[in-house]
Amino acid sequence: MRQLATLAVVLLAAPAAHADPVGLTATTFRKEITIGSRVIVIERNQSPVATIAPEFARTSRPCPPFCITPVLAAPGVATLGELEVVAFLEQKVANGQGVLVDARLPDFFRKGTLPGAVNVPFAALDPANPYRDAILEALGAIRGAAGWDFGAVRELVVLSNGAWCEQAPRAIGHLLGAGYPAHKLSYYRGGMQDWLMLGLGTVLPPVTN
Repeated sequence: MRQLATLAVVLLAAPAAHADPVGLTATTFRKEITIGSRVIVIERNQSPVATIAPEFARTSRPCPPFCITPVLAAPGVATLGELEVVAFLEQKVANGQGVLVDARLPDFFRKGTLPGAVNVPFAALDPANPYRDAILEALGAIRGAAGWDFGAVRELVVLSNGAWCEQAPRAIGHLLGAGYPAHKLSYYRGGMQDWLMLGLGTVLPPVTN
């Protein structure tokens, strides 16, 4: 028994002979996607001892406001996982047909976000915001005498901090309330927490004055 215990300690303490690559899928190691004039890279941390950022490692936050959100943000709005978000960046954002929306408040966004994401805080989409209509127009909506025409709006994937964060569902609710078509909206429920948990890289947004 003592010999077995000693062997177990040795095996646990011994370093791995080599580190296996950490890809996105079994056949795709990383993605390089051109969006406008910049190239974003989607890849996972290659360190076998990497851990999630401490602020996203917490399991319990006061509820309310940090309650568990439903899988479906609203009827007709699809819920996506990480690979679907990557495909959206590659197939929709890269050709100008879609926008990956980080709906968190700017203080959160400035600490890091998904490659290719733009910050449209959920509060900015509230109908009480005097600049809300300008945001809708930037997304492709056309305001006429008879009301809004959402026929040519961009497809959106909306995210926030994770399944315990209501900022993305609130943004989606505001968009639907304005008339944005549900089929043009998707919800990345896992958000920042799941993205980081899988070792996927984040970026710091450009500093603006």
